[in-house]
Amino acid sequence: MLENYLPILVFLAIAILVGGGAIAAGFVLGEHRPDAAKNSPYECGFDAFESARMKFDVRYYLVAILVVGFIYEWKKGALEWE
Repeated sequence: MLENYLPILVFLAIAILVGGGAIAAGFVLGEHRPDAAKNSPYECGFDAFESARMKFDVRYYLVAILVVGFIYEWKKGALEWE
């Protein structure tokens, strides 16, 4: 039974190693020196408020999507119980 899955497991192991190796190579070989151009304001002219790696709360957007969907179904007439 295991011999049927062995090629798939070998393929997955190779894929994980190649992917991890590419990420590690990019991290090791990439530049980590921020300069004035990277820290300058964006096209809009505003300075960055915080780091780009800050946590972002998506609950507002999830509620907004559900409200837009509700209004769409209401306008479509799907909520009519006749």
